Amino acid sequence: MRNIILEKTTVFAAKILNVYFYLREQKHYRLSEQIVGSGTSIGANVVEGQAAESKNDFIHKFSVAAKEARESSFWLNLFDREELLKKLPDFEYLKIEIKEIIKILDSILITAKQNK
Repeated sequence: MRNIILEKTTVFAAKILNVYFYLREQKHYRLSEQIVGSGTSIGANVVEGQAAESKNDFIHKFSVAAKEARESSFWLNLFDREELLKKLPDFEYLKIEIKEIIKILDSILITAKQNK
């Protein structure tokens, strides 16, 4: 059975790594660290949530993933500048995809809390 959120967050993290390397090439070291931290943490928390020991643990891990997704969205919006990422081929994809990831995570959390 397909796991859409795992697939989306894995692809997103891989593309965030490309952003990280691009920003480092441009000598934006601090910014690269910010986006790689939040952008890869989303999928890591989804994976941890799927191995949760309890419903509360599941909700906690997915809540962290949702927070990291919102932080990633913040950075992507901030980086929407010619001198940062606007010219990067995957930039528009990332801005659209993070919104979709947030919606999915929020939906998962609503359902998990209702079924608790």
